[in-house]
Amino acid sequence: MTHMPRIIVEFYGIPRRRAGRSELEVWAGTVGEALAAVERACPGLSGLIGPDGRLAPHYLLSADGRRFGLALSEPVRDGERLLLLSADAGG
Repeated sequence: MTHMPRIIVEFYGIPRRRAGRSELEVWAGTVGEALAAVERACPGLSGLIGPDGRLAPHYLLSADGRRFGLALSEPVRDGERLLLLSADAGG
């Protein structure tokens, strides 16, 4: 059995409200697997992955707050933090 990386998904803005929490720890090998785990744990966030197999357009996802535009097939590293926020978030 292979080791699955432990990932922390942080929620900001509307995703935080829909998740009912500020973060969630999941075990996943790819970005898509991490988001699927989020959907299972947080029903208010169902639909993160659209029918086209991409992140729904009203969300943004960042790896460690440095990289955006992640492919769902992209591997994740143990301890990585994925930040999920609304595409309309701003200040």
